Order: sequence, then structure tokens, then C-alpha cells
Amino acid sequence: MANQAQYRNCFLSVNLWPATAALVVAIVVVSPSAALAQAFSVLHDFTYAQDGNSYARLIMDRKGNLYGTASGDGSLGYGTVFKMTHAGSGWVFAPLYSFQGGSDGAYPIGSLTFGPDGSLYGTTSQGGGTYCSGRHGCGTVFKLSPPATACKTALCPWTETVLYSFTGGGDGSFPTGAVIFDPSGNIYGTAYYGGQSVKGCDEGQCGVVFKLTRSGSGWTETTIHSFSGAPDGANPPRELVFDGAGNLYGTTYYGGYNAGLCPSGCGTVYQLTPSGSGWTENVLYNFTGEDDGAEPFCGLIFDSLGNLYGATLFSQNFSDAGAVFELTPSNGNWTFTLLHTLDTLGPQDTLAIDTAGNLYGAATGRREYTPGSVFKLTASNGGWSYSTLHNFTFGGDGGNPFGGVLVDAAGNLYGTTWDGGAYGQGVVWEITP
Repeated sequence: MANQAQYRNCFLSVNLWPATAALVVAIVVVSPSAALAQAFSVLHDFTYAQDGNSYARLIMDRKGNLYGTASGDGSLGYGTVFKMTHAGSGWVFAPLYSFQGGSDGAYPIGSLTFGPDGSLYGTTSQGGGTYCSGRHGCGTVFKLSPPATACKTALCPWTETVLYSFTGGGDGSFPTGAVIFDPSGNIYGTAYYGGQSVKGCDEGQCGVVFKLTRSGSGWTETTIHSFSGAPDGANPPRELVFDGAGNLYGTTYYGGYNAGLCPSGCGTVYQLTPSGSGWTENVLYNFTGEDDGAEPFCGLIFDSLGNLYGATLFSQNFSDAGAVFELTPSNGNWTFTLLHTLDTLGPQDTLAIDTAGNLYGAATGRREYTPGSVFKLTASNGGWSYSTLHNFTFGGDGGNPFGGVLVDAAGNLYGTTWDGGAYGQGVVWEITP
């Protein structure tokens, strides 16, 4: 029987520290002529020297422009933030910022967030001002500001400001998710490492949830929860989500109650509730690695009724298949329901939901074997109907969609892959209804 020790983190096993390559960055205009005749089209092919591979979900502004991060080489070797804009019947790809690998950060893995000021906010998994063993720094929270005056060329870089550099201690390190804002403009996020050092957590560090509060012209970091492994969870992989009452929700990849299949715990869904001057954690669900699945690597999403949805990387008995689940609130408790077991590893980024309540996700493939897929779950007759929207091939369409799915108001889906494409470095894709 398989066990947790046999399946280390697929996310962290991917090569995130490629060799540096410096080439001139070019503007690429692609014409998705096939999109008119086919549901699936490639909008951009990532290249090794230009922009590298993408691990994060895309976001869209009100004009329909796409924004994302690539954690591969980039022009300076440490990843980029990019923008894609409609141009006639095609798209224009333009880098907004290339990380230098020093105090400005390196290897962005999480998605971006629009701040209240219209700037882009995000995290880098490495870089910053403090050395972390075996890594290029402990990671950062950054802000990208658009040019003060209108840009007259497609190549128009934005200005980066580092809001916080992690130290690898109680404040955390290696942030791999997006950040979110509360109504007062405070920033919240997770760091996969750092915090308490406990046996059984990944690399002995259990991770934290942090808050950044504006202080004069800078920002002050506060750790609002430090995970301890059991029973509260360990190693939070992705971003948080607020409910209407100001409570935070997230997942941990490991931790929770130990089980035979999961010596380090199979992961949790947790809630953080404001309590006086601090926060109180409530574990809403402990995964067992049995009928419910194991190791939720993606974040959570609410529907209009307050139900939570997420996914696990593995399913029953650690088979190479993920599972999609729902948590329904009822009189202060939460009821777990398994919605569907996938036929490949589960999503590594948050699910998407449309106005009709349909769920969308990108199922992860194993790099050497299966390339992954895009799927849809539709509520039907008290259950859920599953459909595959696209199976990747590792060919021109890409492979391993580690980033999640973005759905726009018209029902178009967008995402990225880590592998495949014309140069083997992944693609930006679109699926039209």
C-alpha cells in the first residue's frame, strides 16, 4: 500500500531554480485563428530565455487584459510578471517586470492580486534580503505600479516595490500563494515554510499565516497563526479567502491528526476568526487519505450560499488521482461531501466558479507520465456531473496545468501550463464555450 512518504510534494519537486539565461525580450503577437473553429486555442508559447514556465492562475482586469507570473528564467533568470492584451484578432504578450533574484525577489509561484489602488500585488517564493538555506532568499511580498503617464509602446515596464522580505524565522518563508486585502487595506497571505519547527512538517517547518499593516510609508508584518503540525495543520500552500464576517479560510498540505496513511497528517481545511487582538484557528476538516482524499494543495472558493469548495492532490489510499470536495456550513459545524474523484492528480491551484455555480479546475499530471486536463463539474439531480473540457498532450497544447482556471463573464476559460508548447516551456491557453 502506498503511503505519504512515497509521495513527496509534486509542487516543490519541480525545478524552480533554472540556470540563468539573458536574451533580449521580444513582443509576441499571436493570432488565435483556430479559436473561431475550435474550443481550445493557444494564446502564447512561453520560451526558456524570454519568460519561462508559469505556475500560477491568471487574473483579468475590467478591460479583459490578462496578467500572470512565470517562475522560469525570464530575461534575468528569476521569473517575470507579464500582461496579455487583445490586438485585433490576436494577443500581445508583454513582460511588466523581470526579477533579478536579489532583494527584489525571485521565482514567483503565486497568482497576482489587484490592490485597492489598482496596482498588482504578489509574492515571490525566494529572493529578498535574507538568506534561506538552499534557496535564493526567503521570499517577498511585492507591489507593481503602472507608469505614471500613458505608455506609448508595448514594452512598458512597471515599477516594483518590495513591501516585505521574509527572514525564515517566526515570520515564515517561501510564500507560494497570492495575497488578499481586507476592507481596511491590510494584506493577508501564507508562507509554506518558517514558523514553528516541528518534526513531521515539510523540512521541519510548519508555515504561517501573515498580515501586513501599513505603517507610515512602509508595512509591518504580523504572524497571525503559526502552524504546529498536529492537530492544526502544516505547510499552507495557497492563498486565503474571506467570508462576509471577516473570517479567513485556507488549506494545509500536511498536518492534522496523524493517520496510518499519513504519518505527517493528510492536511486540513482551517478557519481563522478574529478574536480580541488576535486570531483563533478552528480546524473545519482533517483529511484521512481514505475515502475523502489527502493533501489539499489548492486554495478554497465560496459559492453564493456560503459553501466552500476545494480539491486534494491525491484520492483514496494515495492513488494517483485527486478529489474535489465541498464543505457545507450547518449550525456552526461543517459537513464534508466528496463531489468527484478525478482520473489524474488533483489541482494545485484554486478552483473557479461561474455565475451558474459550475466548478472548473485544472487537474495536474505527473510530469513524466500524464499531462493533465481541464474539467467542469455541474450540479445535477442532487449530485454533480463531470466533463473533461480538454486533455493536454505535452505537444503544442502544453502539459501540466499547475496554475488554475480563470473564467470570465462570457464563460471563456483561461490558464497556463508548465510544460509543452512550441518551446517546451508551457503555454497560455483559452477554451471558448
